[in-house]
Amino acid sequence: MSKKNNTDKLSIFALGGVGEIGKNMYVVQYGNDIVVIDAGLKFPEEDMLGIDIVIPDITYLTENRDKVRGIIVTHGHEDHIGGLPYVLRHLNVPVYATRLTIGLIESKLREANLLGETKRILIHADSEVQLGSMTATFFKTNHSIPDSVGVCLDTPEGAVVHTGDFKFDHTPVNGQYADLHRMAEIGAKGVLALLSDSTNSERPGFTPSESSVGDTLEEIFHNAEQRVVVATFASNIHRVQQVIEAAHATNRKLTVIGRSMVNVVTIASELGYLHIPDGMLIEPEEVNKLAADRVVILCTGSQGEPMSALTRMARSTHRKVDILPGDTVVIAATPIPGNEKDVGRTVDELFRLGANVIYGGAQTKVHVSGHGSQEELKLMLNLMRPQYFIPIHGEYRMLRQHARLAEAVGIEPENIFITDIGDTVEIQNGVARKGSKVPSGYVLIDGLGVGDVGNIVLRDRKLLSQDGILVVVVTLSKQDGTIMSGPDIISRGFVYVRESEGLLDEANRIVTSTLQRLMSENVNEWASLKTHVKDALGRFLYEQTRRRPMILPIIMEV
Repeated sequence: MSKKNNTDKLSIFALGGVGEIGKNMYVVQYGNDIVVIDAGLKFPEEDMLGIDIVIPDITYLTENRDKVRGIIVTHGHEDHIGGLPYVLRHLNVPVYATRLTIGLIESKLREANLLGETKRILIHADSEVQLGSMTATFFKTNHSIPDSVGVCLDTPEGAVVHTGDFKFDHTPVNGQYADLHRMAEIGAKGVLALLSDSTNSERPGFTPSESSVGDTLEEIFHNAEQRVVVATFASNIHRVQQVIEAAHATNRKLTVIGRSMVNVVTIASELGYLHIPDGMLIEPEEVNKLAADRVVILCTGSQGEPMSALTRMARSTHRKVDILPGDTVVIAATPIPGNEKDVGRTVDELFRLGANVIYGGAQTKVHVSGHGSQEELKLMLNLMRPQYFIPIHGEYRMLRQHARLAEAVGIEPENIFITDIGDTVEIQNGVARKGSKVPSGYVLIDGLGVGDVGNIVLRDRKLLSQDGILVVVVTLSKQDGTIMSGPDIISRGFVYVRESEGLLDEANRIVTSTLQRLMSENVNEWASLKTHVKDALGRFLYEQTRRRPMILPIIMEV
């Protein structure tokens, strides 16, 4: 352990926004040394109109850039690596990750033209990395992507363990077992604070092994009389491997469709994490040239994403593949909360096309979670035996349930900290307490714009989507203030002009009388004119329609 300075303290906190955004960037700071764990993104919620992705606010890190020693990435899922291209533009620090994770990160950095500028350092379960006053070691975990690790940061105050996303799979598809011995060793040496995955803290029992899905897939492939289409997360490489093995067992050829799926399959196979028999892969154009019972299509779209391969097939808008009556479609995933409607719509459209659709995740045994359930979370707590516990990775109710599990295995309630984004847990001389907040939140990405869309713009977009816009154009005389032309009223998304002529004629009259009254009172400031026009017209339209369109007055002088 590095030498301890009694004036320094250990701080632990998450950066990001509300809900699960904070699950993907944790910060551990001791004195002048900062270590970041993961840098992910979140996909927008329904009320974030037009937003592409959401990333954590890294203001605190940029203000303390000289103290950041590096970013450790626990695994290669999008919600843990997706924010790196945005973060590394502002923080040119080393990135530490395992082999597959590095491969997926490099693909992202290449797209962002950051590959040459970013130092990437390969780690494995036996690595030891010095990061200022802290030393990082690692331990193997099971998750739905290979090369997942937990992190143990040895600080002058004590050991801080971050589990990453994990489960305990005793029959893993790739034969990479979670290193329980290493975890027990870390626990025996003493853990000051444990940060542990809470995603499945509400589920009793154990999460089934990923290998159980393979048997189900092979049975489905055997029973399918025509083509089989399998949609899953691109990064679920264990699931992809089982699709390959089931296709091989049933003598079917495989085609891969969807940009992210093609990208991940290419990287994983090049690095040796996917094993595809020679001659199995075919191009999408060859699908229709083979007998229907000799083809498997592996694609994206398990969450009903509008532009994904499966959704476009379901809508008959895919350029290369159509769903035919009798095809079997397997959605090997469960909907992420918020995606249920999109998934349901896709399933309906597939049934309309005559496909046999197998969905429902755990109920149909075509999906198992990559996160540990309650008994596995208790096992992690018992292996580590931490002095302090900070549940992470999940919504507040999941954190609260995880805290109850910690109490059940003997951790004192006062030693459990449930934190919001930006809340710090400070530990000094072995005593932990809630500290002050650090700058935090989320940054919205819309196209090429980073952070230029905020709450006010989102509010305007919401208003426009609900009640539309009314543009009022008026030309006034510079000499005497009389109306030279207009008012001309343009409606978009509010009412259909041809069917609402009477309403718009009356709106026109109200604008005219309002301007004439103001001119007679010598009110000629444009800001005041626009405000009065908006108020008068807004009251009238609400009385007549119970709608509140955005009103945009444009006043010109000639």
